[in-house]
Amino acid sequence: MSQHIACLTFDFDALSGFIARGMTSPSPISRGEFGADVAAPRLFALLGKYRVPTSWYVPGHTLETYPDPCRRVFDAGHEIGHHGWAHVPPAAMTREQEEQALVRANDQIRKLTGQGARGYRSPSWDLSAHSVELLLKHGFRYDSSMMGNDYTPYRVRQGDVIAPDAPARFGAATRLIEMPVSWTLDDYPHFEFVRTPSSVLQGLMNANSVLENWVNDFLYMKDHFEWGVITYTFHPFVIGRGHRMIALEKLIRTLTENGATFMKLEDAAAEFERRAPLAARPSQPGL
Repeated sequence: MSQHIACLTFDFDALSGFIARGMTSPSPISRGEFGADVAAPRLFALLGKYRVPTSWYVPGHTLETYPDPCRRVFDAGHEIGHHGWAHVPPAAMTREQEEQALVRANDQIRKLTGQGARGYRSPSWDLSAHSVELLLKHGFRYDSSMMGNDYTPYRVRQGDVIAPDAPARFGAATRLIEMPVSWTLDDYPHFEFVRTPSSVLQGLMNANSVLENWVNDFLYMKDHFEWGVITYTFHPFVIGRGHRMIALEKLIRTLTENGATFMKLEDAAAEFERRAPLAARPSQPGL
């Protein structure tokens, strides 16, 4: 049966992304405040208007700092996923630090939802050499941090050996499902202007041009795949600006008109599991 799944996901970083980059002066902190205090309520209203189920990846820092908006996410029926403790990329931590952050944030998620997170998304999409092992150890069902496909989920490998002076050796597939992402389907690099002592992220692109790309990526999936999942990634403090909210509403409308099935990422992962259990090891995309 033909089915084209669209997953709208939100990384609810609030202040944490700026803090992790050492940007703790009032101006960058206020940008995170906008996401929690102004943008999030706008998004709740828009998603409620169209009854779109979504997934929110929330750092533990946000869960503790902004409990009321996080409660609204959960009460509205959206998924609460794991997004680290303080938005520090796992690749920048030791194994012990990474596990401590994983457990600490999951404790906060459990307090809110009654259970640990099913899905994980690494801050800055940068997993460590230990991440897969730790996610399996702590019972996660899926990850959403890698980019090895665009429309077809796949099994995460464990035990890859990657060296600059030898051919890559790939490890074995695990039960952990990858729900792939892409920077092209993320609002942050397109829209956000960030200046640090060593770099500038220009951002500030025209929202209608970005919207056209986002729609066309869905249409390609619809035209070339019998079944597939496309995952969009948004940040409240980025997408929540007026003209971008208009673009997001246009995206929801256009995908609806083109037959998209909106799902939480955990439900899309469960659908992939049903279609392609690990023992089957499918070799062809577009199941």
